[in-house]
Amino acid sequence: MNERYSRQELFAPIGVEGQRKIGDKHVLLIGLGALGSSAADMLVRAGIGKLTIVDRDYVDWSNLGRQLLYHEEDAANHLPKAIAAQQKLKKINSEVEVTAHIMDVTGPDLEELLQKGEIDLILDGTDQFDIRLLINDAAQKYAVPWIYGACVGSYGMSYTILPGDTPCLHCLLQKLPLQGPTCDTNGVISPIVHVVTAHQVTEALKICTGDLSALRKELVTFDLWNYRHQAFRVEKMKKDNCPSCGVNPTYPYLQQRDEFQLDVLCGRDTIQIRPLENNDRDLNTLEALLQEKEGKTIRNEYLLVHQAEHRLVFFKDGRVLVHGTKDRKKAAELYQQLVT
Repeated sequence: MNERYSRQELFAPIGVEGQRKIGDKHVLLIGLGALGSSAADMLVRAGIGKLTIVDRDYVDWSNLGRQLLYHEEDAANHLPKAIAAQQKLKKINSEVEVTAHIMDVTGPDLEELLQKGEIDLILDGTDQFDIRLLINDAAQKYAVPWIYGACVGSYGMSYTILPGDTPCLHCLLQKLPLQGPTCDTNGVISPIVHVVTAHQVTEALKICTGDLSALRKELVTFDLWNYRHQAFRVEKMKKDNCPSCGVNPTYPYLQQRDEFQLDVLCGRDTIQIRPLENNDRDLNTLEALLQEKEGKTIRNEYLLVHQAEHRLVFFKDGRVLVHGTKDRKKAAELYQQLVT
């Protein structure tokens, strides 16, 4: 084990002392799709002390082309990504403490994870912009650095946010094209995923070792297919009246939603139905109910799958994934027909 980090320690900006600091740090990684699974792999191999991973989805066959932690067996067994990732990461580095949460992150969830003051850094592995704004508010409120990352097609971007120092994501919304095409409309190729996570994890290592002077101040973008790279200077975009990081912040995105939330999952032709509060669904009772319906029911200890004309996946926290439609109204109707 003494040689595990030897090559990393030979890198002068890290060294033996930097490696010790990395081993003392706790990173929260939200989203375990293409970006998140790649970043998790790098962090665990780098020897991060503790990694808390959060994801709402399960492994699907369509994930295997670009999400490197998952295998065919995970897809066949409908294993939640958080559990599949935790299992793989522990095999990569048993010294790292990996804690997994199967959930769709809400404001209260994030605050519960951050308010103890144990998280040193947040990494963005999500594919939903509203969740990124939620992360941004929570990071500002609890003064935790976070690293934004996104990719679609062959295009990617990354930006490091230090509360109290750099402009936050909310500050940049009016000036930069942070929202646009998604992998649902434009697809994504695997190489750009690893370019984005290379930028994210390199910045993470700088923060974990305390080398803040080496952090880049720009938002960087890159298009691998057309071989283009840009860096946007953003320091002047910081706003005193920003509701997330300004003089009198209100953290608008941390406010709990007051209705059922129906979200389209990126690239999946799928709607997620999420209740206002986690309801601790009894999968045994639900399985008995669904076995009386037309279709096939499969379950594991984490979720239940009902396959008929559409596939519906039920999680213990009350969430449901309705596959085969992007129509929110139709998804709600299918759910109601099945469980009532």
